[in-house]
Amino acid sequence: MDRLPHTGVSPATSPSDLSPSRAPLTTVAVVGLGTMGTGIAETLARAGREVIGIDIDERACRRAVTALEAATARAVHRERITERERAGILGRFRVATDLRAAAGAELVIEVVPEDYDTKHEVFAGLDAVVRPSAILATGTNALSVTRLAAESAHPERVLGLHFFNPAPAMRLVEIVSSVLTAPGAVEAVTALARDLGKEPVALGDRPGFVADGLLFGYLNQAAAMYEAKYAAREDIDAAMRLGCGLPMGPLALLDLIGIDTARTVLEAMYAASGDRLHAPAPVLGQLAEAGLTGRKAGRGFYTYQAPGSGTAVPDAASAEVRHATDGARPVRAVGVAGSGTMAAGIAEVFARAGLEVVLAGRTPEKAEAAKARVAKSLARSVSKGRMTERAREEALGRVGTADSLDAFAAVDLAVEAVAEDLVVKQELFRALDKVCKPGAVLATTTSSLPVIACARATSRPQDVVGLHFFNPAPAMKLVEVVHTVLTADEVRATGHAVCAAVGKHPVDCGDRAGFIVNALLFPYLNNAVKMVQEHYATPDDIDAAMKLGGGYPMGPFELLDVVGLDVSLAIERVLHREFREPGLAPAPLLEHLVAAGCLGRKTGRGFREYAKA
Repeated sequence: MDRLPHTGVSPATSPSDLSPSRAPLTTVAVVGLGTMGTGIAETLARAGREVIGIDIDERACRRAVTALEAATARAVHRERITERERAGILGRFRVATDLRAAAGAELVIEVVPEDYDTKHEVFAGLDAVVRPSAILATGTNALSVTRLAAESAHPERVLGLHFFNPAPAMRLVEIVSSVLTAPGAVEAVTALARDLGKEPVALGDRPGFVADGLLFGYLNQAAAMYEAKYAAREDIDAAMRLGCGLPMGPLALLDLIGIDTARTVLEAMYAASGDRLHAPAPVLGQLAEAGLTGRKAGRGFYTYQAPGSGTAVPDAASAEVRHATDGARPVRAVGVAGSGTMAAGIAEVFARAGLEVVLAGRTPEKAEAAKARVAKSLARSVSKGRMTERAREEALGRVGTADSLDAFAAVDLAVEAVAEDLVVKQELFRALDKVCKPGAVLATTTSSLPVIACARATSRPQDVVGLHFFNPAPAMKLVEVVHTVLTADEVRATGHAVCAAVGKHPVDCGDRAGFIVNALLFPYLNNAVKMVQEHYATPDDIDAAMKLGGGYPMGPFELLDVVGLDVSLAIERVLHREFREPGLAPAPLLEHLVAAGCLGRKTGRGFREYAKA
């Protein structure tokens, strides 16, 4: 939207009625009828509000009307509203190309592009038009609400009202106060948000607020990871979807948001924080300057059928993800070293796929206990109708047990799944080196330790690869195939081939701390802890923001308590030690909780308290 004209008419100068007892907001103007503004207008009209949509571009006004007509027609077709209700919604929405149309509004929501001068001019125009009692809300997620308020005629009525796209579907609304905002304005807008069926979260003014403040740092690191050619774009996106249950991968999400928009948000975050992790990755600037801003341009990290299309099409970079399996060594028998949950899960995965498995524990009892876990898991699959009793018996029959690695003498693939302790793993690899036949592939399931350190414990580092399964291994589709600088091409190919053979989705990456998933996930979790540490938001508000605003299956504090705060701290220390970024230093609050023995669900207390089992 271009800059809006405004009149020189001054409003009445009576005091603003921003008391908590003010009447509900019934008439709302939305300034800026792009995708977000149109979605907000639809949400308000559906909830019975009189809505004035304002945009200087007549085409944008027509598109907004057409979009509302189409959305309500779909709702009628799906029997979510009646024709009479549709007529009411359409009748409550009118459009205009002049700010004077907002004169009678009790609330004005500005959703023009993320440019301070444009927003300031809109607010100046509104000051000259609306009543002093009207509330002015900015939809910014990057610019200073405080600055906009301070430069307005009535700063006490200015706040941030950040909806998420698509506004009719997304439940989160961030309500942002400056130090100048009157409590009555916040209460009125909070009541409106609840009446719209939204979940309001009250916050102070800082770039990105909660959801975008956490989200954009993660997106930026994903862009930097791709720019460094550490992993293919499809692998980065698949890793985060399959490994974390996210609705979209980070690079696809950047294309949806708009690369230019992301860059603007990150610039604002970096200006406020000085954290280099918020400094926009150079690739974002390069793409934005080239006009490759994502879906809206038809090309960003991916190429799309047409501008505005969500359908990606093959392009020159698509070949990067076709992992070569040529020359892969045959794998018919697998040895799994370990007796814990992960070892049992990996053994089950291979046995289900028809491979012979030897499960080796430190004692016969530990090995049998691990096999019992496999049997229990297979029995659950039968009870849920996911496999037959005969298939269960056959799979379990393919799992043998041993209390010595000598049983691995004939295996084609040996998988280490013991404690996340480098000394322990190196000792095990020395033993595997002596026992396993020439040509056998040796794999570690480490999630944070260097694969090369395990490889160098053997006389055949070229045969060592990382196969990072995710827990629970039978259910999680993702495996990170991690190659070192010494891993042979055919061993890397074997890792991909065996993953595909057992029904997993392999992603390819090099041997550096965190690989793909943990390198992107744990800085995000650490930043969430810093928000609580700084008293910016509560764990409950942050969890709600990420689930409702980002579509995350779990909030960061729910996830930290499940993973274990000690495990999380260890991974964050590894990342900080390897990359030496100050922003990756573990949050002191996390260190304090671990020192106090508050490790999450397993101890009954972490960021929350849990009932004892």
